This record gives sequence, C-alpha cells and structure tokens, in this order.
Amino acid sequence: MRSIRIMFSMILAVLSLSAVGRAQDASPAPQQQQQQQDWPRSFTTDDGTVVKIYQPQPESFSDNILKSRWAISVLQNGKTDPVFGTFWSVANVETDKDARRVIIQSVRVPNVKFPGQNDDNFISSLKSALEANLPATAGDLSLDEILSSLDQNLEQKKLSKDLNTTAPRIIYTDRQSLLVMIDGQPKLQNNKDWGMDVVVNSPFTIVKPEDGRFYLYGGKRWYTAQSATGPYSEAGGNVPPSLGRVKNAIDNANSSDAGYIDSTAAQQDKVVSNIIVTTSPAELIQTDGKPSMSPITGTSLSYATNSPNDLFQDQDGKYYVLISGRWYSSSSLTGGWHYVASNSLPADFAKIPEGSPKDNVLASVAGTDAAREAIMDAQIPQTAKVDRSTASTDVNYNGDPQFAPLQGTDMQYATNTPNSVMLDHGIYYTVDNGVWFQSASPNGPWTVSTERPDEVDRIPPSSPLYNTKYVYIYDVTPQYVYMGYTPGYLNTYIYGPTVVYGTGFYYDPWFNGYYYARPWTWGFGVGYNPGLAGRWAMDSG
Repeated sequence: MRSIRIMFSMILAVLSLSAVGRAQDASPAPQQQQQQQDWPRSFTTDDGTVVKIYQPQPESFSDNILKSRWAISVLQNGKTDPVFGTFWSVANVETDKDARRVIIQSVRVPNVKFPGQNDDNFISSLKSALEANLPATAGDLSLDEILSSLDQNLEQKKLSKDLNTTAPRIIYTDRQSLLVMIDGQPKLQNNKDWGMDVVVNSPFTIVKPEDGRFYLYGGKRWYTAQSATGPYSEAGGNVPPSLGRVKNAIDNANSSDAGYIDSTAAQQDKVVSNIIVTTSPAELIQTDGKPSMSPITGTSLSYATNSPNDLFQDQDGKYYVLISGRWYSSSSLTGGWHYVASNSLPADFAKIPEGSPKDNVLASVAGTDAAREAIMDAQIPQTAKVDRSTASTDVNYNGDPQFAPLQGTDMQYATNTPNSVMLDHGIYYTVDNGVWFQSASPNGPWTVSTERPDEVDRIPPSSPLYNTKYVYIYDVTPQYVYMGYTPGYLNTYIYGPTVVYGTGFYYDPWFNGYYYARPWTWGFGVGYNPGLAGRWAMDSG
C-alpha cells in the first residue's frame, strides 16, 4: 500500500570532515610525524572524561587570529558511548612561515553545541577544559592545510550561494483554502489493496474509483471532481461504497502515525470551499476576509492577524511574506512577488520584540540573536554508532540500474531509484538514514563505508543529491563507524546570515510505472520554529 508520506520523507552546516577516517592515508616525512599526527586528537579531564577533537574547519585567519569550527566527541567517565557536537574557537596563534606551521598560543571558546544538551554546568566545564587543553592537544597546525581549508570553505560558500531564491508561484486568497500539490501532470497507478487507481505523484490522497470521478480525502471529508486537477467540491454522503476502504486505511494510519496523510487534518470539522490544485511549485497565502493588520510594538511594521502566514506590511504599504526561510515582497498580494535578502529587509524587522506574536521570524532576519543561533544549530551533528558487521541497506530500482552524470562532479548517480546512489571510481555509494554504505555493485550487497567520496563536496544545490554532502564519517574503529549528519541532510541550509529550507530548485521526479519523488522546497508553508526538534513546521492553516 502506497504511503503518501513519501513526499515528506523526501522533503526531508557544514563540517567537511571527509579527512576523518582517511587520516591513515597521510604519509608525512619522518621528521614531521609528531607534528602531523592523525586526527582526531584527544585529552582526558581530571574526572576521567575523554574529549576528542576533530580536524578544525577554519572560518577566518587574519592578524594572527584564527577562528575555527571543530567537531568534538565527549565520552564521560562511566558511559559507553560518546556524544558528538560542535565548538567554535578564537585562537591567538604564531605563524612559522618557513616551516609552514601555525602554533596556537591561547584560545577562547565562545560556543559549544550538542544536540539536546541543556546542562549549563556541562557546557561551562567543557569550555574551560577546551581552553586549557586545546593548544597542547591540537599541537601545531599545517599552514598549508589551513589555507586550503579556507579556500575550500570559500568554494562551499559559493556553492551555497547558488541556492535558488526565485519566487515560486504565490497564490493569494481571502478565504479558507487548501493548496493541493501534484508533482507534474497527474500519474495514475492501480492500488491493489484499494481496488482503484490512485494519483501517485501527490502527497494528498486522490483516488479514482469505479464511477470514473476523482475524489480527494481531507479533514474526514470527501471532495470530488471530474479531473484530478479539479475543480473540487464537497461530495457529501454521495460517494461510492468502495471509498470506505480508503477512508479506513487513512484514518487508521493517522491514528497510529503509520503512513497516510489526511489532507486537511487541521480542519476536521470544516468544509474547505476553495481547493486549489497546482502541478508546479507554488505557495499559498490566505487571509480570512480582507487582511486585518495589527501594528508591532516598537516598529513601523504591522502583521496580518487573520492569516496563518508570516505576512507583514511596512509603513509604505508594501507586503512581505516569509516562505521556507526566504523573504518575498510585493506592493500587491495578488502578484509581483520578488526575493528580498534577509540583510536587505527594512531595519524594523530586527526590532520585532521577543515574545511578540511574530517573534518566530527573527531567525530569518539577519543580525538577530535568533538568526545567529539558527546558524549554529545548522552546524550541530546528529550522530549514530553503526556496527560494521551487521548494518546494511537495500536499494530498489525501477528496472535495471540507470546512471547519469552527477553535475559538478566526475561521479554518476542512479536516476531510477528513490535512494541516493552514486558511482565514484568503480565503487558504488549510498546514504540511508544518515549512514554511508558502499558496494562493488549497484545491487549490493552493501556494507558500512569508512569513507565517503571526496567529490561529494562538489555537488551543487541544483542536484537532487545535494543533501548527501551533509552526511559525514567522524570516527572509525574495527567494530564501529561513527556517522553523523548536520541539518543540511534534512533540507536546512545556511544561506548568508540566515538559514533556509530546501534548495529552492525543482527536481524532475522519476516515473515509469513507479513514482520516485525528489526533495521539495515549496507547497507546504514551511516555517522555521526553534522550539521544534526538526526546526521546521508546516503550515496547518
């Protein structure tokens, strides 16, 4: 039975630690062996905590001040598994240009971040331990590696600047509406369990039973139309009896969180009179009647109180809306929307008070504490300890594996699979749930990989495999591999001084009897919410 959460599983930073796990390949000259010891490097605190630091990612280097970001693992005394996080350092250094070495003289650690870690005492003591031990533990660093890393980071920033900010089709309505997304023209496929055709390239439940009409299920109600693309109207109780199987399957799945999506779960008791179907990327702005604008204290801005969207108006009457972390502006709600960079917004956006009804947008306003916090959060890894002897995965193809060039790289990627499969120098790699696997064959068997392709860092945002570059290999032991991913794997990307959701690009899906979706940016009213574990929430309006 098809799970229409497939879209959301596909809808679902930047620590370039590819050197970790390959450090054994380095072959320094004998006299440099001690200076160029392998990463990670470690120290033990007085209470027996083992702290490992991974090769630093320099962010800036000027006037003997080196600012860096480091991955870190902490194994507390008495525990069996380490926790992984990120810390930032500001180091005073001495540079020996003849020996091409950089020596840390002293260091300050302004920030340490771990997923879900709120113990201030733990963070404070770790900061102190790092500041005391980092110079000796890191040793002297290679000047050439620092300069190379800075160049690489510059290239990564250039790539991230290629995220797409072009406005999708933005639809405005002044009544309660529902935007139904179909990924291109409707594709019908028979569902044997239901005994009818289903529109497979939509996250919404659209079926075609024996009477030849189309039915959309949402909010415990059926809506019907002559065409999959509408126009839809409420069907009432006049529906084919066979739809009872569909209703029961969806209702049961919703109650168990097992797969299907009720198209308007937030509107259980309301009939949606305006259903808008789109076959291309689009977003919906809606108000309940004419916009009701309320002033925001301490600013010249106002916001729409009768809208589920983050919709604002400035003193000149211009509208601003925040969609997927990107700002768009227009003098009219009905069209003419254009992108506005987060650091080009009217200054009053940064003055929106904390605790006010619209303080959620501060994470998308350049220069705010919320924006800086969001950027740091986007660089914290989620990690897993993977057993090399037991972990594996399966990759399914629609027919024989088909490969195409992976743009921006010398690799190829598989096009007829829902998995991210790439071919690099005769070895096949795939990422499954934040874990790298490899195989000599595109059909497996797949084993846990101890390294990832270097070319992954060159994948551009215009590729549907872009998110795989945010999955890393942190540490390798004979039995385990410590994998991790930063939020980029789940479509959260740093774009200048703020974070955004999705690359903004539309990727052609695969359909040849089977439908395989690609990552989506638009259509679900996605907004940043720092209080959520996933950080992004979909509009429930």
